[in-house]
Amino acid sequence: MHRIKVRVVEDVLDANNTIARANRQDFDRAGVRVVNLMSAPGAGKTALLERALADTGDVRVGVLEGDVEGSLDADRLTSLHIPVVQLNTANGFGGECHLDANMVRSSLAAIPLEEIDLLVIENVGNLVCPAEFRVGEDARAMVCSVAEGDDKPLKYPLMFRACELAVINKIDLLDHVDADLDKLLANLQTVHPGIEHLLTSARTGEGVDGFRDWLVSRVRSPATA
Repeated sequence: MHRIKVRVVEDVLDANNTIARANRQDFDRAGVRVVNLMSAPGAGKTALLERALADTGDVRVGVLEGDVEGSLDADRLTSLHIPVVQLNTANGFGGECHLDANMVRSSLAAIPLEEIDLLVIENVGNLVCPAEFRVGEDARAMVCSVAEGDDKPLKYPLMFRACELAVINKIDLLDHVDADLDKLLANLQTVHPGIEHLLTSARTGEGVDGFRDWLVSRVRSPATA
């Protein structure tokens, strides 16, 4: 029985990766770089994007917003006057806790790829499943708020290992939460030695320029697999 379960999981991931490669080919043909942005619920992804994408210079940005239900986050981002496409996993996908390659592919027709240089996919809030499914992205980043505690890299190592960038958000709360920033950063390096990290506060704006620069730099970086 255990072998059967493993085989099913492998088949699902193989099928997903095939579709992810097709997505990637479409993005490459359009000259669009893609960032898969992940986090636990409430870490502050949308708030960071609201600040970071308010001024990206000559880099044209669009967002694919993933949620189980509703369009609250997408509605916030549309105020930036950038292309935003809502993708709900409850509509036809069974309420999945992540975006997979097929879900993203189902939304491609609604994304004006010819009008953007960078697509940010704001994944469904979850520290487990999103890390397992490639969607055709060039790079992955995750947001971890200090309010979640300093042990998250140790408890959810795959998420932190799967990303090129870890954004430590809500640092304005450090005096009010039971989290040790040095310990959090040490745990991050334990599970993913050498990973790039940024310290940010979406509330105060601290560190947001660095996050914006990282996003924009994806457009000027060579494509990666």
